[in-house]
Amino acid sequence: MPDYGHPLRFGTFITPTAARPEAPVALAQLSERLGYDLVTFQDHPYQPAFLDTWTLLSWVAARTERVHVAANVHTLPLRPPAVLARSAASLDRLSGGRFELSLGAGGFVEAIAAMGGPELTPGQGIDALAEAIPLIRALWDVDDRTPLRIDGEHYRLNGAKRGPEPAHDIPIHVGAYKPRMLRLVGRLADGWLPSLPYLGDGDVAPGNAEIDAAAEAAGRDPREIRRLLNINGRFQDLDGGLLQGPPAQWVDQLLPYVLEDGMSVFILAGDDPDAMRTFAEEVAPELRERVERERRASGVTTTERVRPSSALAARRPGIAYDALPRELAENAVEPGDREYARVRSNYLRGGAPGLVLRPRSVDEVVQAVAFAREHRHLPLGVRSAGHGISGRSTNDGGLVIDVSALDAIEVLDEERRLVRVGPGARWQEVAAALEPHGWAITSGDYGGVGVGGLATAGGVGFFAREHGLTIDRMRAAELVLADGSVVRVDAEHDPELFWGVRGAGANLGIVTAFEFEAAEVGEVGWAQLAFDASDTAGFLERWAATMEAAPRDVSGEVVLGAPRGGRMVATALMLVDSSDPDTILERLRPFAELAPLLDQSVVLAPYSAVISNAHGESNRGVGEPAARGGLVEHVTRELARELERMLRTGRVHFFSARAVGGAVSDVPEDATAYAHRSANFALSAMSGDAGWLNETWDALEEHVMGVYLSFEADPRGDRVERAFPPATLDRIRALKARVDPDGLFRDNFAVLEPEHV
Repeated sequence: MPDYGHPLRFGTFITPTAARPEAPVALAQLSERLGYDLVTFQDHPYQPAFLDTWTLLSWVAARTERVHVAANVHTLPLRPPAVLARSAASLDRLSGGRFELSLGAGGFVEAIAAMGGPELTPGQGIDALAEAIPLIRALWDVDDRTPLRIDGEHYRLNGAKRGPEPAHDIPIHVGAYKPRMLRLVGRLADGWLPSLPYLGDGDVAPGNAEIDAAAEAAGRDPREIRRLLNINGRFQDLDGGLLQGPPAQWVDQLLPYVLEDGMSVFILAGDDPDAMRTFAEEVAPELRERVERERRASGVTTTERVRPSSALAARRPGIAYDALPRELAENAVEPGDREYARVRSNYLRGGAPGLVLRPRSVDEVVQAVAFAREHRHLPLGVRSAGHGISGRSTNDGGLVIDVSALDAIEVLDEERRLVRVGPGARWQEVAAALEPHGWAITSGDYGGVGVGGLATAGGVGFFAREHGLTIDRMRAAELVLADGSVVRVDAEHDPELFWGVRGAGANLGIVTAFEFEAAEVGEVGWAQLAFDASDTAGFLERWAATMEAAPRDVSGEVVLGAPRGGRMVATALMLVDSSDPDTILERLRPFAELAPLLDQSVVLAPYSAVISNAHGESNRGVGEPAARGGLVEHVTRELARELERMLRTGRVHFFSARAVGGAVSDVPEDATAYAHRSANFALSAMSGDAGWLNETWDALEEHVMGVYLSFEADPRGDRVERAFPPATLDRIRALKARVDPDGLFRDNFAVLEPEHV
């Protein structure tokens, strides 16, 4: 059989002994330290001498950080597939995508029956397994919102809800030997997992042939199926037969299983730590090197993934998918891929891009930008975490460059409080990393926002009045420009481009790293106050005036929606940068007296707790966001009345007034591309009716001094001109002409003149 070109992986197969429960856990941890990719345990629930495998897998996943875990294999008749699906997805999420599902039809009929399981003939066991695999995958398919109903011979579901969604595309491997099981593998499975001692001489090639024929008959590419092999043996000085000799002999004997039989995962069975160490240090590296050398000589390309024909059929025209560099292609997502549902949309907007590139390094960002240049005719979105209200981080039929994998957070200089942060990190992760140091960076009001989007636009957050915008704490940035060059900018190195990154970065390149000077922050007062805002205009005017008069260590926002039972309710989210309860209460008292309080909560907490308000993946938006924003110096009586009229219609489901001012206004207007420094408030509104919202907001724009593009989804006309004063826009356009004259980065409120877009 041919070499399928899969990269080599190595695992261990450990006995789940109950007599010394710490032993299998220690061996799993040793496996991780030695560099193994996978740790597996047999699953025989009827065997009292063994730990329960599912409990052990969970424990091992919690005690390790990198290695994947799996059964070898699960006894399906004692693991109901619907429950197994939820358990698998849960462990995958808890472990960060490190679970693999391996199944067997169950051959020990009497032992299974002794545990209350069904007494199935071999044929019935295969039929049950064939029902179980699609059932499991269907329960993982959370994008299908319909209840799952299955009326099978062995398994029935009557309206089961789908989910949870796994953290990654969990492969399903099957232990199989006989022709009918092998054909099932070819039709349904992601991997074949036999044990070498149970295979007769020369049985690997016929087994692969059976699998490949079944795969092709089902319209699958045989390369979609990974070939795994349990092996055992003994390291000794003399040749004693198959896998009974020195490490070099093991390499020679395993090599044909890769090159002739397509095996690519070798799982070493046994509990001898010395054998594990010898295999990891002397067999695995040499075998990898030999395989790569042979593949180069024969022209076989090593590839992690093979897309099925159904996925290839979903490709969009006009995209040279097969021209992607190998490294970039390995992590890219196409419309037919299982992961597509997780990356097609952002927080608010539904999308259907033709290709999502997910670079994992600066070099891969350079490759992604080069690919985008070759596809200049397509829309291009750049995404850090996908929260952006503007909705421009996805599109229909175009490209998306998703830098969420560039999420490292590193302290560079303790004394200077200098921190290096990747654009894909989320702000709640940054806050958690800085909290032990007693530091924080202004970072919006939602922890799920990505660093890249916020830190290139401005960054209004709970510390803005005291410490300035996010960009005001930026000390350097590294970015990939439209021509693929990688540059570092700061106050001394290309200060003009550094000026532009801070406020107009989305138009100038893709930032791959930021350096920020964090502020010293201890515990803070965090208040959530609910008001009866029936006098909506009066409340908004009073709240804004009180905020302007407050000390700079006070900041926050007020949020309103549609009337509830005819009554307007306003929620004020307030932060006081003090750990003294008396000071916190003193700062909050003027706000608490603005209107009748309906509810209140005031706690002392680290900032990381305040901003840790994003849970799980949230990029499941649908439709097109309808949002408008504006910066104002004051909430005047006239503006407040206009806002009340808008809110009273009930057609605005979210309105927010965020405090700016203070330290933000201390920065000169021309110090960064973000201008309008005299604004004390950033307003934003969202509605389900874009036409109505645009018409209503346009009518009150006479009160607005400018636009903050992060809160703006209106694609019409003069948004760029309203975001940047004329002198600022001229400087940005001059920069654009220098670093991106062809307008590659044009789909997030392009600053080029219309005729150049």
